[in-house]
Amino acid sequence: MKSDNYQILNNCDSALNECLAEIRDKNIQMNRPRFRENLRQSGIYCGYELSKCMAYHSQQIKTVLGDAQVNLLKEQPVLIPILRAALPFYEGLQSVFPHAESGFIGAMRKATSATTFDIALDYHALPNLSEREVILIDPMLATGKSIVKTAQVLIKMCPTIKRFYIIALISSKEGLQYVKRNLTHDHHILSAALDNELNTKSYIVPGLGDAGDLAFGEKEDID
Repeated sequence: MKSDNYQILNNCDSALNECLAEIRDKNIQMNRPRFRENLRQSGIYCGYELSKCMAYHSQQIKTVLGDAQVNLLKEQPVLIPILRAALPFYEGLQSVFPHAESGFIGAMRKATSATTFDIALDYHALPNLSEREVILIDPMLATGKSIVKTAQVLIKMCPTIKRFYIIALISSKEGLQYVKRNLTHDHHILSAALDNELNTKSYIVPGLGDAGDLAFGEKEDID
């Protein structure tokens, strides 16, 4: 499925489905190294598909036998994973865009009640984003609030960001619509899969669980 500003990859069958199946499987996902590797491999598949949306220019390459014309990326994007769950997914994207610069943002849910939360952005380390295309990386696009708040903070810091590419492993329909409604800056969303709903704790259903905990271990809440 592809529209003007979003595409869902698993509507067309590919080898990506194998990674998605293992990432979702409640037994296989307990193997932490395997879970991280499946996230990394999924990042490669998603990055390859995303690269088709970007601008290219023709360049002449000299071989030992002659000249060849090759279309190469017109400009390198900036990769920005949202810590911590995005790190293995980001590694896959970095393999596709090895010359890209990277920035890092820490975002986490801060509960305000049993069923509501705010998004706290408590860390960032960023290159110059002026006139750059930025790839925001988060494996789970649940409510969409983390992505929108991150993008809004980046726009406030650098209003001349050219475009956002938002890349997720699994998105909810609600989260996808939230981003489309609330992010007015030029953007394109790519998700490997789209799930139907969120539960009362705003986790994607059927989803996969907590990607950060599965990749790195359960975090301890420290006030």
